Amino acid sequence: MGLLKVIEWKDSSSNTIVYKYEYNIKRDFISRGSKVIVRDSQVCIFADKGRMADVFEPGTYTLDTDNIPLITKLLSWKYGFESPFKSDVYFVNTKMFTNNKWGTTNPIIIRDKDFGAVRVRAYGTYTFKVQDAYLFMKELSGTNSTYKTEDITDWLRSIVVTNISDAVGESKIPVLDMAANLVELGTYVQTVLSSHLKDIGIELAKVNFENFSMPEELEKALDEQTRLGMMRKNIDIYTQLAQAEALKEAAKNPGAAGTMMGAGIGLGVGANLGKAFGSMTQEMASPKAAEATMPCPSCGKMIKVGVKFCPECGKPTGKSCPKCGAAVSENARFCPECGTSLKLTCPKCEKELEAGTKFCPECGSKIAE
Repeated sequence: MGLLKVIEWKDSSSNTIVYKYEYNIKRDFISRGSKVIVRDSQVCIFADKGRMADVFEPGTYTLDTDNIPLITKLLSWKYGFESPFKSDVYFVNTKMFTNNKWGTTNPIIIRDKDFGAVRVRAYGTYTFKVQDAYLFMKELSGTNSTYKTEDITDWLRSIVVTNISDAVGESKIPVLDMAANLVELGTYVQTVLSSHLKDIGIELAKVNFENFSMPEELEKALDEQTRLGMMRKNIDIYTQLAQAEALKEAAKNPGAAGTMMGAGIGLGVGANLGKAFGSMTQEMASPKAAEATMPCPSCGKMIKVGVKFCPECGKPTGKSCPKCGAAVSENARFCPECGTSLKLTCPKCEKELEAGTKFCPECGSKIAE
């Protein structure tokens, strides 16, 4: 009879969740005083005929009735824990299992406010760990000697994808905004799933959305819409470039067709320039343009340049014609309104006089009206 002295699992893999301790069931036995070594990120569980019993957290243990009370009770030993016994021993890996892929098998149909009913696919990764090894083994109990991640990830993936499809459908996030809400969607799905997986001893640590994909025809439509939007914003630049290219082609063809094309393009350029100058002219002639003003020489009130009399005091804004009263410049020789000569000459001494003078200041002669 072989008595087991040390029970341990040196995990050399990266994807083993459950390992059943292997020993010769016909020859070897577990006895009192045997040691159980449980490393970090491991949990050891003793079972009898498929029934989960005692659980050992990380540490080193010497087997005795004090630390395997459930096995002792299940075996119903008459003399206590004195005789060797046989039991199933499982080691459960409690580390994080990362980078598990998920993806929607079929497209998710959502109602989008911009595009109507749209089919989208989503894919990403998730991370999980065994939170309660006893509960996990109780739900997963079987005859397998080991359980790899792939043995349960298909089942986990189906649960994840189902809830993801539900979350995406209920989120009502527009297709064009989904890329900006990947983190929020992952957090929501993780929260919803955690309560379901907790019942089987699994903790869903993270759900990542890597991307969404749309049908090829919709992607092409979006690309075309983006292209047209860019052209609408830069239509003047595109028109000028097209005209420049057309002029180059027309220059290569000196025939009538090239001449007509060149003339047409030239007219187009001329029309554009005409519009530009027309706009400038309208702006210059606009009533909004500021009008020139000047102070009234009598009262100082600001008045428009060119008015003959001040609208405040009624006095002439400059030199006036003696006949019609029109405003004239200081050096004017004739009135621009009635044509009256503004310079007089004395008939006796021929001295040049101001208009309206009645007597010559030199000789005193009376000036005729």
